[in-house]
Amino acid sequence: MGKLFGSSGVRGLVNVVLTPELACKVGQAVATYSKAKHAVVGRDTRVSGPTIEDALVSGLTAAGVDASLLGMLPTPAVAYLTRELGAGVGFMITASHNPPQYNGIKVFRSDTLSYTDEDQNAVEEIIASNQLALSNWRFVAQAHKIEATGLYSEMLKNAAKLRNKWKLVVDPGCGASFTVAPLALNALGCKTTALNAQPDGHFPARSSEPTAESLCDLAKSVKALGADLGIAFDGDADRVAFVDEAGEFVGFDQALAAYAGYALKINGGGTIVTNVEASMCVETIAAKYGGKVVRSKVGDVYVSEAMKKFNAVFGGEPCGAWVHPKLHWCPDGPLSAVLLLSALEAENMSLREFIAKVPKFVTVRENVVCENELKPQIISRIKETITQVFPDYTNFSTVDGLRLSLKDGWVLIRASGTEPLIRLTVEGESLKAARHIMKKGVSLVKDHIGVS
Repeated sequence: MGKLFGSSGVRGLVNVVLTPELACKVGQAVATYSKAKHAVVGRDTRVSGPTIEDALVSGLTAAGVDASLLGMLPTPAVAYLTRELGAGVGFMITASHNPPQYNGIKVFRSDTLSYTDEDQNAVEEIIASNQLALSNWRFVAQAHKIEATGLYSEMLKNAAKLRNKWKLVVDPGCGASFTVAPLALNALGCKTTALNAQPDGHFPARSSEPTAESLCDLAKSVKALGADLGIAFDGDADRVAFVDEAGEFVGFDQALAAYAGYALKINGGGTIVTNVEASMCVETIAAKYGGKVVRSKVGDVYVSEAMKKFNAVFGGEPCGAWVHPKLHWCPDGPLSAVLLLSALEAENMSLREFIAKVPKFVTVRENVVCENELKPQIISRIKETITQVFPDYTNFSTVDGLRLSLKDGWVLIRASGTEPLIRLTVEGESLKAARHIMKKGVSLVKDHIGVS
């Protein structure tokens, strides 16, 4: 059996990788591992959601776990409600920002943290060994539909008290935040215009991933309506993206760094966690407020784990996935939107002004073809020689791939988890610096592949 879980649960093409049979086994295996008596289950708007839900719940109830069916709602709502409803485990059926033909199953602990590698490996072993729990017929459990979205909405409403009557355009992208996000912002006194707020798992209006390209309509609407800013979410609303008052898309790294600086400011310093791919502008801003930056592997569960370990005040990834530890451990798009508006009020700034304090650096990426079976030994060889190629490095991390911080930038070399490639990401203080670093990095990788 190949590895089922990735950095965001089980995910794949529906009826190709993620089949009803597999979903049923995941339900049984998690029930076997967790010993939970009660589970909550939510889903995004994908057309395959009900099919995968039925199969997953069949596995849970067959193993004696009662299931509360939450319906369509954001991933962070499922994580939050797992704790608030006293469930032993939570499931979100979603492929997040992936295209509509994909779906997935994300699993949460009772404390709102996603299943860790240790948890996932244990579940996979149960499936591989076919040691799946089945209850005696007398103890087969039941599933019930419940309405609990109000508990999550109330948390959003209580997260901040807004003074301004913000004029917003909100774009759920036909995804799971189609009702929750606009209503929560309205409840906080905002004047909200909703765009693409009808649930549709084909994502007909735009890609479920909010990017500068996919949010052109949002940008035009912000300008046309004279709004203060635009807010967009991905398919399951664990990610958020912003458009400023001029209709300009706000870079993910800049948004992350700007809010990180604010979090450090109001907490009097502390630790910020982000992944190895995030811009060095996070360190620049953190240093300004006496903060420390910890780098984790790519994947929101790794960010959240590191945040718990280092007692971080804030963390996130440069894709719009922000974690607010005072409330729960799952990246939360609607909550991030509310807290950003609160930060803008506290700083008495527009979004454009708030972001302007963050420096912009140049990022370049390249891939080098490498056979899958050779990737581990190639990376191992590069590890032994990379500091000779970059002797002026200031920090060397092997948390996720090989990442060297340099005086004028950084380089990250990672083996692709899905393709026969070695990926290089470089950031430099200028395009010239970035290209120079990349040239040396690509040459290093190709030299080692050539002698393999």
